Amino acid sequence: MATRLQFENSSEIGVFSKLTNSYCLTAVGGSVNFYSHFEAELQDVIPIVNTTIGGTRIIGRLCAGNRHGLLLPNSTTDQELQHLRNSLPPSVAIQRVEERLSALGNVIACNDYVALVHPDIDRETEEIIADVLKVEVFRQTVASNVLVGSYCALSNQGGLVHPKTTRSEQEELSSLLQVPLVAGTVNRGSDVLGAGLVVNDWCAFTGIDTTATEISVIEATFKLQGQSSTAIISEMRDSLIDNYA
Repeated sequence: MATRLQFENSSEIGVFSKLTNSYCLTAVGGSVNFYSHFEAELQDVIPIVNTTIGGTRIIGRLCAGNRHGLLLPNSTTDQELQHLRNSLPPSVAIQRVEERLSALGNVIACNDYVALVHPDIDRETEEIIADVLKVEVFRQTVASNVLVGSYCALSNQGGLVHPKTTRSEQEELSSLLQVPLVAGTVNRGSDVLGAGLVVNDWCAFTGIDTTATEISVIEATFKLQGQSSTAIISEMRDSLIDNYA
């Protein structure tokens, strides 16, 4: 299911955390409450690692990863790299990337099988992404935005994309990713999905400002409660009627 939380009064929790099927990274210095939400859902299943990247806490925007691997920007220190190597499962490949577009979380959106990347990413980086994350890589935009990692959130069950993504673009992306896509928002209408939401195959964490309707769309899209798309639509219709009644 989806859990609402905040990091130091910020609802942009995807900026301060990274969640995959084999590990969860969280920024240092958050409240006990922030970490307890992650621990309640994940502690017995996957490691939760507190870290910085390049001395900063915006780890969710700087790194990209899935269950196979983790890509880090060149600004990552040797000490941070060693800490992550020691904390993550041995099956997770970790690599630093020399890339001009160094906020990797903004320019790469991936699940365990497919990655969408910024159209201008280096050819060499594209090969590293395919190699380390074991994914097929496609250069794409989402609703004409090149920052694909910012404007969509993916798992192996489904994907949430920018609300202005056209039907034909959704169908094209869906056929590349081989998962159903839904256009939606987080944090009371924010279209920056990567910053407001982290998700894997069995749970999602979203900003505290996210509305009940947005939560129900997230849970149905990522199949977190076994709902179908018809359930989303009827639930949304009910909540809209409640609002106007």
